[in-house]
Amino acid sequence: MLRPQYFSAIKNRIKKMKPGSAFTATDFFDIADTDPVNKALSRLQEERMIRRVMQGVYDKPEYSELLQEYAAPQANKIAEALARKFNWTISPAGDIALNILHLSTQVPNTWSYISDGANRKFLIGSTKLEFIHRTNREISGYSQSTSLIIQALKAIGRKGVTKDILLTLKANLTQKEKKRALKEGKTATAWVYQYIKQICN
Repeated sequence: MLRPQYFSAIKNRIKKMKPGSAFTATDFFDIADTDPVNKALSRLQEERMIRRVMQGVYDKPEYSELLQEYAAPQANKIAEALARKFNWTISPAGDIALNILHLSTQVPNTWSYISDGANRKFLIGSTKLEFIHRTNREISGYSQSTSLIIQALKAIGRKGVTKDILLTLKANLTQKEKKRALKEGKTATAWVYQYIKQICN
């Protein structure tokens, strides 16, 4: 593919992305090598089609009609882009897992993820993004929904799990997710699996 075609192919792919999407150069290595991809992203940034969020990470800014300005980068999208770049398996943890499962309405300053990669911390404006290393046993082999349940229960703690929490989780999971959690959760910590059985049966 000729150099002008590289640029057009990368630009067209980004055009098809949803606003708020985040990506790194590695997401375009099927189109071109490192140097032309980086040059294309730099040019698109100059054209203000994309925004540089942090070193090596860009997003397609989402414009808020309500605020009449571009919204802040989405931390979850940045996390997913970094996971693709480093070939990590990640899952939301702590307050993020609680938010996703409607167990908390607090907006955390730190977005935490467990990962089978290295411990790493990043800063996106004033928002902290951290990846906490876990063994393969704690993250591999779980679907996203099962991993979310496990991380939410661990964030709450064994003694903090109430009947209302169990009912909320039961209501927010599909039957398919419950069946999956019952099967996959057998390898989780014993007390966690006991709660999974209460949620899913």
